Amino acid sequence: MTAPREPLPEVPDLPMPSPEEEEINPSPSAPHNAVLAILFALSFAHLLNDTMQSLLPAIYPLLRSSFSLSYAQIGLITLTNQMTASLLQPLVGFYTDKYPKPYSLAIGMSFTLAGLVMLALANHFLWILLAAALVGVGSSVFHPEASRVARMASGGRHGFAQSLFQVGGNAGTSFGPLLAALIIVPGGRIEVLWFSLVALTGIVVLYQVGHWYRKNTARLKPKGGHAEHHGLPRRKVLVSISLLVVLVFSKYFYLASMTSYYTFYLIGKFHLSIPQSQYMLFIFLFAVAAGTIIGGPVGDKIGRKRVIWGSILGVAPFTLLLPHANLIETGILSVFIGVILASAMSAIIVYAQELVPGNVGMIAGLFFGLAFGMGGIGSAVLGKLADWTSINFVFEVCAFLPLLGLLTMFLPNLERKKS
Repeated sequence: MTAPREPLPEVPDLPMPSPEEEEINPSPSAPHNAVLAILFALSFAHLLNDTMQSLLPAIYPLLRSSFSLSYAQIGLITLTNQMTASLLQPLVGFYTDKYPKPYSLAIGMSFTLAGLVMLALANHFLWILLAAALVGVGSSVFHPEASRVARMASGGRHGFAQSLFQVGGNAGTSFGPLLAALIIVPGGRIEVLWFSLVALTGIVVLYQVGHWYRKNTARLKPKGGHAEHHGLPRRKVLVSISLLVVLVFSKYFYLASMTSYYTFYLIGKFHLSIPQSQYMLFIFLFAVAAGTIIGGPVGDKIGRKRVIWGSILGVAPFTLLLPHANLIETGILSVFIGVILASAMSAIIVYAQELVPGNVGMIAGLFFGLAFGMGGIGSAVLGKLADWTSINFVFEVCAFLPLLGLLTMFLPNLERKKS
């Protein structure tokens, strides 16, 4: 007979995590699924951030009449705003790649809050410039870190996550002119103070995102080195990044003509009122938001290079027609231009992040910074050109910029390299 088995020791019941806890705090060995709550929170915060950012160009006609500004001074406001954002963004991204700062998102929104208050109360052009600079600083902190968190929460669907994050910003950019027409123009510049409540809401949301970020830094660990991703030589990577920079230049110089001077173009050519021109700008910017959400998922399926190619070069026929269209045709063409042109940015950022793996924040900061910088320089240059010639001439010249999309043919096919 065999000896009787000793009873197994009782194992105390362990508390099982709830499904919500498993989603928000996954174990290091668990697969990194997409955290939609965080992605939507980031997209909402981006909406709030860019709504406040877009108030500045939306009230340019109001500022011009209040301070008797030239087109060149209007361009200088945009340049000041976007240069503070563009110069700082890659530096912020580079620093936080090495030293993650989960709560920096909320701090960045605080700079935007300060800029809005100053914009509402400014009584001199120099104070307007300082307000524009503070709003730019807030954006410089927000974009690279928020893009990093979006990639962390993507579950591998990087294009989808980047598009969802960016569409919030594009929607906010489109809402800015609409809200300016409804709230600020009738009541005056002091009504900008109402938007401090928007900034406070953003601070609360981003503090919660930062709390999740702090608990999930394990998602930041890269899965492999540079060669494991694409095997391209360093020189090829640098050339590819340079080509992407040129494509961003073509995209954002054209967008600068639309965001800063489209209202003036419509007022001058079609004799629209300020509110009517802002409604038209809203339509264009809403089309930009729609194009953004399309570009990322399509890039996940068919490849980033094809999206970049179709977006930047594909918009050229519509930009070439725009200066010769009537009012109704202008509205229709602006929708096509917004949708097609906007689909490229998510693909460009994710493509660049795949070119330089392990530097998510720096790459996001570089390209968001370039977007702001090119937009700022473009606004200043085009404003000066408009002073020398006319707004109509500016749109005729900018119509040819998307033809630079032909350079996309020289980008390597990363999907084929990784297979």
